[in-house]
Amino acid sequence: MTGSPDKAVMAVIAVGVAVWLVYRLYVWIQRTETAGTIPLNREIAPHPALKLLEDAGYEVIGGRLKIPLSFRIDGREELYSRLFIDYIAAAEDGGWYPVILARPRKAVEWTGSGLRDALLPYMLLYPDSAGILYVNTAEETVRAIAFGRDDGESD
Repeated sequence: MTGSPDKAVMAVIAVGVAVWLVYRLYVWIQRTETAGTIPLNREIAPHPALKLLEDAGYEVIGGRLKIPLSFRIDGREELYSRLFIDYIAAAEDGGWYPVILARPRKAVEWTGSGLRDALLPYMLLYPDSAGILYVNTAEETVRAIAFGRDDGESD
């Protein structure tokens, strides 16, 4: 074998550093995509709910999001749906909230099971959020809903 062994050692070190850098970049990208952070739509459409949220002490930091869903039935049939989040708001304490606007045709029943059925999918998608903000512009209300688990002793 001809040539300097120093060059071979330097080449091995350079390849090792390059592989390590690519791996760290990959890990960083994966962590930022899946760390429970919510993607932000910087385009915030005007709506009366924005003033209600601001008056309640929240800052709207993101606009409408469409979350595509797919369901596979018996491994053959695939069905599609989507969830919508109207806004993303941040509180002064640093917590962030998906904002859902009240809709007349999709009224929320203010019971435990009604809230579960209407809002649990959002909490399962974004467990790192501080809760959900439900804004009813007709009643001019902003309700902050935080989720917890019952220890089973309330039966």
